[in-house]
Amino acid sequence: MPKTHLASGLDIEYETLGRPEDPPLLLVMGLGAQLVSWPTGLCQRLAEAGRYVIRFDNRDCGLSTKFDDKPANLDQVIANVREGDVASARALAPYTLADMAGDAFELLDALGLPKAHVVGSSMGGAIAQLMAIERPERVLSLTSIMASTGEPEYGQATPEALGVLFAPSPPDREGYLHAATRSKVWRSKRYFDAEEVRRSAAERYDRSYYPQGTARQTAALVTAGPRAEALRRLSVPTLVVHGLDDTLVAPSGGERTAELVPAARLLLVEDMGHDRPEPLWPLLADAIIDHTSSP
Repeated sequence: MPKTHLASGLDIEYETLGRPEDPPLLLVMGLGAQLVSWPTGLCQRLAEAGRYVIRFDNRDCGLSTKFDDKPANLDQVIANVREGDVASARALAPYTLADMAGDAFELLDALGLPKAHVVGSSMGGAIAQLMAIERPERVLSLTSIMASTGEPEYGQATPEALGVLFAPSPPDREGYLHAATRSKVWRSKRYFDAEEVRRSAAERYDRSYYPQGTARQTAALVTAGPRAEALRRLSVPTLVVHGLDDTLVAPSGGERTAELVPAARLLLVEDMGHDRPEPLWPLLADAIIDHTSSP
């Protein structure tokens, strides 16, 4: 996989599938998730349908630049947010979601792409929303998957899902693979496959085990604030996709996003949780291809 050096000084690991002359489709992944979390089979479907697919590691994740010199006191960040002191919390965060959106634009610059269709998943959905809000002239369309609006009253996770999300990550490979199956609490119930979950976890662990970056990304996410007013003014064609089984970002997060964005399309998917199981690839690919087709 190639790596590109951004104007900001960061190195971003990325991969492309498809023909460069096809419409570009930028895939933005979520919290602590590497580019391999976009399933290759799903990406191939998108490329075969005539999209130039770009997936990449966000900063502080995978093989992209790490921020080892900028520790984040996540407990204090979260405590400040809960007390309503978002300004102090934001001052403790090493970077912002807007910075991460800027990375994505710089990646497009490095690839010589003035515009792209942008698809974001979970935290990547929030980043994709910010991209459309801040630089709408560069976003051909927005697809926001299992994301919310930053408003605390929408998309709330269940206590069980939060418990798994914030549980310490085992440092040893076998412990990490075993712990990965705990994510069953937010995955698609109908399609849960423990063996596939462990295989995917092994791929991620062997490629880059780096929980420190996830903590800093979390600080950026929880201090981002609501995007409701900006989403109300958004003019970018928008598709919102959310699974009805999602317990990490409740379906109300997707419903609220679609409610706010003018003329947004909402696709609520039965039997889908906070993941992208293979049986749903045809549905997801078809929805994205239809949305990113020229009118």
